[in-house]
Amino acid sequence: MWAVIAGSLGVVLTATLAGLFTGSHPVEPSVVIGAITAFDPTNPDHLIIVRSRLPRIALGIVVGLCLGLAGGLIQALTRNPLADPGILGINAGASLAVCIAIGYAGVSTVSGYVWWAFAGAAIVSVVVYLLGSVSRGAASPARLALAGAAFTMALSSVISMILLSNYTVFEHFRFWAIGSLQGRSLDVLTAVLPFIVVGCLLALLLARPLNAMGLGEESAVGLGVRIGLVRLSTAVAVVMLAGAATAAAGPISFVGLAAPHLARRLTGPDNRVLMPAIMAIGAALLVATDVAGKVIIAPAELQTGIATALLGGPVFIALVRSRRAVNL
Repeated sequence: MWAVIAGSLGVVLTATLAGLFTGSHPVEPSVVIGAITAFDPTNPDHLIIVRSRLPRIALGIVVGLCLGLAGGLIQALTRNPLADPGILGINAGASLAVCIAIGYAGVSTVSGYVWWAFAGAAIVSVVVYLLGSVSRGAASPARLALAGAAFTMALSSVISMILLSNYTVFEHFRFWAIGSLQGRSLDVLTAVLPFIVVGCLLALLLARPLNAMGLGEESAVGLGVRIGLVRLSTAVAVVMLAGAATAAAGPISFVGLAAPHLARRLTGPDNRVLMPAIMAIGAALLVATDVAGKVIIAPAELQTGIATALLGGPVFIALVRSRRAVNL
């Protein structure tokens, strides 16, 4: 585990340095050092570094960590290796809330979207959980997956209806829906940070009972695990982590799906080791992909959501096809 974390931190550090130097406006290393050690608000290059690139990197680290950890939790809960954070309707709920905020509440800033997106993600996830548990007892993994998929399809139809009927909403919404770290200030990160901290702590505490549930429900009950409480707590942690990440950066795919697979392949299936490794790999994955998106078509930039899909998709397909991939 420690080797994986150290390697991921090395990737994050390398990507951070590259992210500070590169972009639509390249900056010399000496200028970057000067901006960090002796910030001058009258210097345009210093403003780019401190007000744009540093917050972008910080947000990328946190969002990647959250999406990866949320993906690991939902895969462990549903025993589905293809599950991602959107399975509980998180992306759909956040997207619908942002549509409503733009079209009917007059919200037009990223900082304004955050609370609407987080609230939408949380409300829809609660509804999905309740729908998945209406039939005798606690929600089962299969019911949660089916309820989430059905609700996501229904909400997507509502979102399409709103966008097609209101051009102004479409113009504003498409920049959020594409998923991006660009243009976000540290205020966006600080707004969701308390939820992220609680979600991370809860995820780490759930590692041991999720290991027990992997042996089967009867074995887990025999070991003293309260199945319903673990499922509910896992769902809460996923909502906090993925909801906060989606609210801050928009819907970003691939990270929540791929980071757990990469970590599981390197560390094995023990969640006590797996969860910290997923956090490090998720952060490294998103920051490195974001920087690659800035370099590939320089001086233009690929939005983060597009970069993760274009660059990460082929890698993930190769990983899934590998015979050495670890199954759940």
